[in-house]
Amino acid sequence: MTEQSRSRFRAEARAERPDPVLLCLLAAAEHPFGTPGEPAPTLDELLAGCKAALDRHAAAVRQAVAERQPAGPEETAALLAAVLGGRERFHGRKADYRRLESSLLPEVLRRRRGLPITLSLVWIGVAARAGLTVHGIALPGHFIVAVGGPAGGNDYVLADPFHGGRLLDLDDAAQLVTAAGHPFSPELLTPAQPLDIVLRVLGNIRAWAADRPEHARTQLWAAELALLLPRHPAQLRLERAELLVRTGDFLAGAREMDEYARILDAFDPEAAAKARQDARAARHRLN
Repeated sequence: MTEQSRSRFRAEARAERPDPVLLCLLAAAEHPFGTPGEPAPTLDELLAGCKAALDRHAAAVRQAVAERQPAGPEETAALLAAVLGGRERFHGRKADYRRLESSLLPEVLRRRRGLPITLSLVWIGVAARAGLTVHGIALPGHFIVAVGGPAGGNDYVLADPFHGGRLLDLDDAAQLVTAAGHPFSPELLTPAQPLDIVLRVLGNIRAWAADRPEHARTQLWAAELALLLPRHPAQLRLERAELLVRTGDFLAGAREMDEYARILDAFDPEAAAKARQDARAARHRLN
């Protein structure tokens, strides 16, 4: 599934309007899904199942909208919270931060548990299918959503899908930011760009795996997917090189380190020399 999912991931990342929900479904496709002992679903089967789940939730939202006729963003956000956080029970708990499944959107749709960012993606995907406007808001340390219109004006309200869609005011948002050790400013409420959302999801996967050395291959595929995005931190190339070495592909890792060193030559010769030294050490491990 890897070659097919990566080809589609690369194409969607370069689309005029990339869909962060589809990109995160494609990213998760590299993780084995299905019941042990049974054939794993194909990529198309996995995507079809996830899209069907989103469509079901969107149908429930549309029905609630028809019945209640929300008058503005606050009533719309409360309706979404009642359907997704209430009836459908999408939410998160502290324990979910310790589970890889919390960063894999197909698993979040199945378990109805996840991280703030993946639960926000459920809201974004369902709202789009229901004809509603929901933006992701990438607060430091805690992703939330804005319901009702472009953030930055007075025609939106904030909600926290991790806590079932609890409505937030500016003081609540500021407390989330300061609790993460950052100063708050209204600019933080600017809607997150689709590819930035995907990069953050992949960063969460990489961070989860980095704390668990036995999952180096998971960290590697998340880093490789991040490198397929049109914009990504240059440091990812070194991370991938180091992971290739750690997983036993010494020559490929050494080549990546040498390439990274050439990039560094112009502005950080000391770091370039260190990368070349690591490349030689990786090649020596073949002896």
